[in-house]
Amino acid sequence: MNNNNDSGSKTHNPARGMRKGLTNYGDAEFSLFLRKAFIKGAGYSDDALERPIVGITNTGSGFNPCHGNAPQLIEAVKRGVMLAGGLPVDFPTISIHESFAHPNSMFLRNLMSMDTEEMIRALPIDSVVLIGGCDKTVPAQLMGAASAGVPAIQLVTGSMLTGSHRGVRVGACTDCRRFWGMYRGEEIDAQEIAEVNDQLVASVGTCSVMGTASTMACIAEALGIMLPGGATPPAVTADRLRIAERTGAQAVAMIEAGITPDRILTEKAFENALMVLLAIGGSTNGIVHLAAIAGRCGIEVDLDRFDELGRDIPVLVNLKPSGSHYMEDLHKAGGLAPVLRELRPFLHLDALTVTGRSLGEELDAVAAFAQEVVRPLDNPIYPQGGIALLRGNIAPGGAIIKQSAASAELMEHEGRVVVFDGLEDLAQRIDDPDLDVCADDVLVLKNIGPKGAPGMPEAGYIPIPRKLARAGVKDMVRLSDGRMSGTAAGTIVLHVTPEAAEGGPLALVQSGDRLRLSVSERRLELLVSDEELARRRQAAKLPEPREGDERGYRKLFLDSVTQADAGCDFDFLRSRDTRTRVPQPK
Repeated sequence: MNNNNDSGSKTHNPARGMRKGLTNYGDAEFSLFLRKAFIKGAGYSDDALERPIVGITNTGSGFNPCHGNAPQLIEAVKRGVMLAGGLPVDFPTISIHESFAHPNSMFLRNLMSMDTEEMIRALPIDSVVLIGGCDKTVPAQLMGAASAGVPAIQLVTGSMLTGSHRGVRVGACTDCRRFWGMYRGEEIDAQEIAEVNDQLVASVGTCSVMGTASTMACIAEALGIMLPGGATPPAVTADRLRIAERTGAQAVAMIEAGITPDRILTEKAFENALMVLLAIGGSTNGIVHLAAIAGRCGIEVDLDRFDELGRDIPVLVNLKPSGSHYMEDLHKAGGLAPVLRELRPFLHLDALTVTGRSLGEELDAVAAFAQEVVRPLDNPIYPQGGIALLRGNIAPGGAIIKQSAASAELMEHEGRVVVFDGLEDLAQRIDDPDLDVCADDVLVLKNIGPKGAPGMPEAGYIPIPRKLARAGVKDMVRLSDGRMSGTAAGTIVLHVTPEAAEGGPLALVQSGDRLRLSVSERRLELLVSDEELARRRQAAKLPEPREGDERGYRKLFLDSVTQADAGCDFDFLRSRDTRTRVPQPK
C-alpha cells in the first residue's frame, strides 16, 4: 500500500513523512530538496518537517451545513496531533450534501471515495483523519481509506441540535417528512409550514434522528475505525471537540503501532457492524454502504444471512423514525456503549479498534448507568432487526424493507399495482386528481436504481397521492429499485434487484397487476403468470440513452456501477479476491 520511491533512504524501513511518495525526477534527494523548499514557503521549520505527518481531510463547504463545524474540528484535531508530537496538515477533498448534490449524493459517493483514496496515496502522510458527516461522506471516506491502506481514523461532524415548533420538539429530517405530509394533506397551512421550516435544523451538523448519517457514525464506531464514544456527541458541543482532539492524538499513535485499515476492517468487525445496524434501527442505506466498504476489503455481505441475524437481534434504540427520541438523547444516555453492552452475547469482542485495544476491552472501560433510550434485549422497541430481506419473482436478487418503521397492518398485504415509470412520470401524475388510485393499492416506481436515475436516489419514499393524503391516508405499500432516506418511515420496499434499467423483472410490472407482500414470509410476489412475464420480456425495451450519458463521470458511473446488493460501488474498485462472506453461518 505504501507508495515508496525514496531510493535515497539508507534503511529498508518504509519511507515516512516528507520522504514518502516523492515525485520521481530521477534524483530522489533532489525531489526531497524541492519538496521541502516549497513547503517551507508556508513557514515550516526543519524540526516540524521531521515529525510524523497526519493528514486531515477537509470536507468543509459552503453548500454543506452538515459539515459547518469542520473548521473547529480541524483545529481540535491539529491540537491533538501536535500534543502527541506529530505534524498536522489538512487537505481538501470534495464534499457531498444530500440536499445540494445533483442528481443525488449517491451518484457522487464513488467519486468522493476515489478522491479520498488518491489524495491519501498522493500526499506524504503517515496517517489520516477522515472528517465526514452527511450521509455519503463517511462511507466514501472508509471505502477510499480501505483501498489506500494508510493508518486511518474516522471523525464525524456530529448531529445537529433539535428545534421547537409551537412547543413541540422537532428535528431533521423525520419531522421534515411528517410536517410536509401534514401540509400535503391540508392539516396545516402555508404559514405554519414556513414556521416549521425555520425550526427543523437548529444548528450545523447531521440529521438529529437515526438517519443515514447517524447510522454510519454508529457503524464506524462498531467497526472499530472510530474512537469509542465518537459516534454520538452533537456537532456544537465541547464533547465533539474533545473527541476531535483525541482523534488527532490517536492518529499519531497509530503510525508507530502500524494500525492500518486491513487490521481493523476484518470479517469480525463487519459482523459487529451488521449487528449494530439491526439493533439501532439503522438506515436502509447502511446495508448498501457496508457492502461497498466490505467489498473493498475482499468481503461479501450475505443478505440472506444478514436477515437470519435480524431474527435474533431486535431494535433496541428508541430513536426516530423507529422510536421517539433524537441523537442528542442517545448521547446523554451513554452513546453507542449501552447498545454494545446489550449485544455482548452476539459481538466479536476480540475485534481490534483504532486504540490498539479490543472492542471488549474498550467496552469494559465505560461505566454503565440507568437510562431510557436504549432498551434491554428482553424489552426491545421492535422484536426483530430493523431491516428485513425480501425475495420473489419481482426481486430475484433481493429487496429490503425497514420493518421497524413500517405500518403493522400493511406488512401482510395484497393490492392492485399503480406504476410510475420514472421520476418525471411520478412528478407529473402523483397529484393528478384523476389518478386511478385507492388506499389499498401498491405504488410502484421504476427506473430509479443505480443506473436508472442514475445514482439510486432517495425517491423510494413515494409521496402519498394528494387526493388520498387529503382523505387522511398516512401510509401505503410502496416499492421501487431506489433508496429511501434513513429519516423516513412507512411500508416501503426498496433496493429491488436487479433494477428495471438493467432489465430486471421490475421493468415488466404494469398498472393493474396485483402484488403480494409478506414480511413474515420474506416474500414479494407479482401475481402474474410466468408465461405472461415471458411475453412482456420479449416485447420490453431498455431505456434509451439520455443526454449526458456518454461522457465524463456519468459514463464511468453507468459503465461500472454494481447493483445494490454489491454496494453500488464501481466494479473496478472492489477487491479482486473475495476471501469470505459475512455474517458467518450460525
